[in-house]
Amino acid sequence: MSDVVIILPREKFKSLKGRDVKALIEENLPKVEETLRAEREEFLREKIGKLEEKLREMENQLDELREFYEKALRDRELMMAERDKLRKENEKLRRRLDEKGSSGNVNESFTERELR
Repeated sequence: MSDVVIILPREKFKSLKGRDVKALIEENLPKVEETLRAEREEFLREKIGKLEEKLREMENQLDELREFYEKALRDRELMMAERDKLRKENEKLRRRLDEKGSSGNVNESFTERELR
């Protein structure tokens, strides 16, 4: 067991001189233990409060991430649909270009596309 060093002001030391310090400490030990328990409980309550606040922040961030992810999925679907639409349109234009390319009217198909 390690030693405990207590530093007291001179006046307090003089008032304790001649008294049984060990008995005094043992007498006040339950009060000290109660104080320590109360301080520990207060510390833990503060810690719980901070953790609850952090949890709320994390839940908000998670909600924002979910919304972002859902929007990204919707955007991806829109882009895929647009890509398919453009692919079909390209195929159609290529066929028309091939048909008109043999007749020499290549510029007309591009002009029609630009007018739409």
